[in-house]
Amino acid sequence: MTLTRLPPVKTTLQPSNHPYLNGAWTPLHEEVDADDLTVIEGEIPQDIDGVYLRNTENPAHQPLGRYHPFDGDGMLHQIEFRNGRASYRNRFVRTRGFQAEQEAGGSLWGGLADPAHLAKRPGFGAHGSLKDSSSTDVVVHAGMVLSTFYQCGEGYRLDPLTLEPIGVEAWVPIDGISAHPKVDEHTGELLFFNYSKHAPYMHLGIVGADNRLKRYVPIDVPGPRLPHDMAFTERFAILNDLPVFWDAKLLERNIHAVRLHEGLPSRFALVPRHEDGGPIRWFEASPTYVLHWLNAYDDGDEVVLDGYFQENPTPEPRRDAPPGFEHMMAYLDEMSFRPKLHRWRFNLVTGETTEERLCDEILEFGMINGQYAGRKYRYGYSTVPEPGWFLFRGFVKHDLQTGGTERYVLPPGVYASEAPFAPRIGATAEDDGYLVSFLINEAAGTSECVLIDAQKLAEGPVCRIALPHKLSSGTHAVWAPRAMLRG
Repeated sequence: MTLTRLPPVKTTLQPSNHPYLNGAWTPLHEEVDADDLTVIEGEIPQDIDGVYLRNTENPAHQPLGRYHPFDGDGMLHQIEFRNGRASYRNRFVRTRGFQAEQEAGGSLWGGLADPAHLAKRPGFGAHGSLKDSSSTDVVVHAGMVLSTFYQCGEGYRLDPLTLEPIGVEAWVPIDGISAHPKVDEHTGELLFFNYSKHAPYMHLGIVGADNRLKRYVPIDVPGPRLPHDMAFTERFAILNDLPVFWDAKLLERNIHAVRLHEGLPSRFALVPRHEDGGPIRWFEASPTYVLHWLNAYDDGDEVVLDGYFQENPTPEPRRDAPPGFEHMMAYLDEMSFRPKLHRWRFNLVTGETTEERLCDEILEFGMINGQYAGRKYRYGYSTVPEPGWFLFRGFVKHDLQTGGTERYVLPPGVYASEAPFAPRIGATAEDDGYLVSFLINEAAGTSECVLIDAQKLAEGPVCRIALPHKLSSGTHAVWAPRAMLRG
């Protein structure tokens, strides 16, 4: 391995007993380029070609108040595969907020768990007092990386191979872009949504393969909402109005307190992707909250939507958490929410919704073969949560045709990242390819990248590749084949 370290960034972060500034969540401040990575076990296959990217909440400065792991500065980690070799690099996302704090030498914004008045400068996006850290999601569209923030932000572009910053995306509207924009690999379009505290409260946007905004559609919802993800089919974009959102009375005092609004159903907006596609159709369903959708597709007179239905969307504080972290850790423990893979069917003729449970295990952070996004598919891949923590300890493959599952669970003390599917070169089946993931070995203090044959999930990695430093845990990841890097 050949290693190049970049000049260090400024950091004022102090040692802390905060549970999400330690262990697998210990922040990383080093930026490197590493070529000819060392293979620990197996061989890098010749039939994988592209990049795996993962976003990370990675704070550079001592927080002004109570740190929440969603507050950290965005850091992208990338590994590139080509001709049986691998290279790695990582970079902070140079957001306006990151640059301002580098110049100031310290934090200028409070976080999700802090009162709004703590911010020393105005914030951006739906919350209004947070720094847009662009630390939640990452996709590749029009040949470039796009990183995004869950409370709606500006959207930052980077080169997918070098991670050099390109800047703020020009077409992002004044209300920003939420995390979880979707790329349709068949059309090259990017679909996105945003939400805010002023009317019309939510929008859908569609950006063409040429990276130009094609449509920007207001979505009629009664007030401020907190959607986190969206889905799409060949005909529709699917947005949601779920009954878990800010308390309206407290919001008048600029207090952002989330609660379940009893008596309200879940509502889903089917928005035609084309202007001549007709009106927006709304469907109602059982009340819940859904953090992430798996996929959606058109099925005759019905639209099918799969996602992770939370049986307990507003959990009680965790009594076994460290003092002062009872509420925070309850909302970071997937076991508290009890999310389970679920299916909604929206009948376009009758206007009715039917629902069914696809898997009774507590799972989340699902991925699919991106070539099947928005289309009928057979296989999905979920992460297995580490009880009590916002960490992943394995993967489950779902065969949605037979109802069968297959799993791979990591050894104790080893934690995974979200694992997108990378099709083999010349793949002949939907599951012909690899799951790609970064691992953190907490006992050894190391990190590695693994490739797992999706058709032999239970056998574990076909290769393990050493990374030059220990990563901090993160959120979302994406696989981009070589063709997508060319735009």
